[in-house]
Amino acid sequence: MTDAIGARRLNRGITATWWYTVSGVLVFQVMILFIWLSIFARMRVDPVALTLIGVGGLIWCAASVPLLLQYRHRDDSAGPVAGWRGILIPLAIATAFGVLSGLASGLWLVGAIPLIQSLTLLNWPRGVRLRFVIACVAVIAALWFIDLKMTFDGADAEVTSAWFLFGFFAATLPLMTVTSLWWWDVLVTLDRARAAEARLGATQERLRVATDVHDLQGHHLQVIALQLELAERLLSPGGEKQRDPDAALEQLRLARASVAEARQGTRDLAMRFRGVPLPDEIANAVDLLRAAGTTADATVSPDAVAAPASVLGPVIRETTTNVLRHGGGNRARLTLGRTDGMWRYEIVNDAASANGDGASGSGSGLDGIARRVAEAGGEVRVERERGEFRVIATVPDAAGAVPMQDAAFGDAAAEPGSAR
Repeated sequence: MTDAIGARRLNRGITATWWYTVSGVLVFQVMILFIWLSIFARMRVDPVALTLIGVGGLIWCAASVPLLLQYRHRDDSAGPVAGWRGILIPLAIATAFGVLSGLASGLWLVGAIPLIQSLTLLNWPRGVRLRFVIACVAVIAALWFIDLKMTFDGADAEVTSAWFLFGFFAATLPLMTVTSLWWWDVLVTLDRARAAEARLGATQERLRVATDVHDLQGHHLQVIALQLELAERLLSPGGEKQRDPDAALEQLRLARASVAEARQGTRDLAMRFRGVPLPDEIANAVDLLRAAGTTADATVSPDAVAAPASVLGPVIRETTTNVLRHGGGNRARLTLGRTDGMWRYEIVNDAASANGDGASGSGSGLDGIARRVAEAGGEVRVERERGEFRVIATVPDAAGAVPMQDAAFGDAAAEPGSAR
């Protein structure tokens, strides 16, 4: 669940960059169309035909949007015509517009540009895309030269200058488009690598914890099993020589001591992971939120090392998990400071849970940390207002002296995946 939400946030985090890419391509096409119409106007093309070309050009630019959207969700293993139903209509519009403009102006280049640009937006393999763009630039240069000799030879200087400008922009249109799409591919690759790194780090941490628990529990359980087996043999009705109730009782005592050692070892292991200094806890929380695509920042008091980590550490972890699991927003802010002998931790994110649990502050996760903080003499408040979800925990300075060992095994120990 958390991984899925994190993936959606990562996708949303680069949405703005995607629309910048789309806007850049469309603006360049509109610029080409504007130069195009200015040349037609100087060539004294019929005003009705000029209007139709302008409207057709806007339709062509709009038809490029489905091609760009299909490119955004492209599959590297698929070919340029993998989703042919989605590209058929845009290509037909580009072809029709090119034929209309070419016939109205008598220019080969004008007729070829719309189709060349639309083909550039298809999902070409990387090696094929480079060769295709080089071929497109060569075709554009050739058609521009042909039109120059056939139509503009002897034309006035103003029209010829505009045609040279149009030729420059026409030749750079495929290059600019491919460069923008390449930049988008780079950002997508980096974003996927960031998500994979975050998942790998979490997986490695789980494996490390699992290994420590296995080594600890495996040893003690093996010893306990042998002690209980020996006690069973000493109590078996196989004859007086084999029965030794006193020795069996001693083995039971040893088994109980082994259980206590295993329990204490597990408690120490849990406290070792829970005993991170609070500045590091908050730094880890910020890194985790950022890895999940959330814009996160923190304000930590310089003396936060003295804050009661045994109380506030689980609060920081649980509330961070809440933001990842239920937040769905784009921003989060964490604050830790001391005021009037009380440590105050606050976390705010810009979207609360969609259900009523978030608003009321109910749920095993927040209930657990509320009980833990209350045992230390503090208080937890949950607020939801103006599209923000806020959790505030305040504990006294002396809370660090409260023994919290047994809380690791009680109801107050909130599971990382618990809900609001």
